[in-house]
Amino acid sequence: MSQNTNDPRPFKRAILKLSGEALREPGSKDNISPEIVTRIAAEIKDAVDNGLELGIVVGGGNFWRGASASARGMDRATADYVGMLATVMNSLAIEGALSHIGVTCTVMSAIEMKNVAEPFIRRKADHQLSKGNVIIFGAGTGNPFFSTDTTAALRANEMGADIILKATQVDGVYSDDPRTNPDAVRFESVTFQHCLENRLSVMDSTAFSLCMDNDIPIVIFDLGPDGNLSKALNSQPIGTLVHCE
Repeated sequence: MSQNTNDPRPFKRAILKLSGEALREPGSKDNISPEIVTRIAAEIKDAVDNGLELGIVVGGGNFWRGASASARGMDRATADYVGMLATVMNSLAIEGALSHIGVTCTVMSAIEMKNVAEPFIRRKADHQLSKGNVIIFGAGTGNPFFSTDTTAALRANEMGADIILKATQVDGVYSDDPRTNPDAVRFESVTFQHCLENRLSVMDSTAFSLCMDNDIPIVIFDLGPDGNLSKALNSQPIGTLVHCE
């Protein structure tokens, strides 16, 4: 499928969704790679310097997965709260790297932890974004049973973002699982409805519905190769654009 004429690029305000695993060097025992975080920060700085208003939501999977802990017998709500704290650790790492290179940024946590992060206040976050400051949204939604994908969709709606940029370990949305089907085709552009009808994996169902119902497009792209994040942040076509009709 070709790019849709409703493609929002170039966009002014975006939510970047990073997985926790993206911060870990493949094969390394370290939960956070300073080198990877530094590279991400540098690519973010370039885009922000060019006028992009950016909010960031980061997962905690490099430290903890609530669903996995629950499957092993832990209370699910407790497991999810532990995962929220993991996202704050990742958020602080990104904040430190951005601050080190001169980017004004703030971690806003959905769970109060005043010594390390500000509480999430929607109007304050919106004001800071409009000034060109980067906001890193930590601790998910502050509620168990919700993923950081849902956090990204929720914050995108609250902040009036033009788009969600979901950095993953795959280079887009495919017609089938490319790991098992060599004939799977990667879409450059695909509608929400097509994803629903064909059960294509984009985000969890709650996040997907929030984006579809409120007409917020999603770009799915591979964070791995150098320069990919810069392309996504600077409105260049990359990965797969998921959009309304």
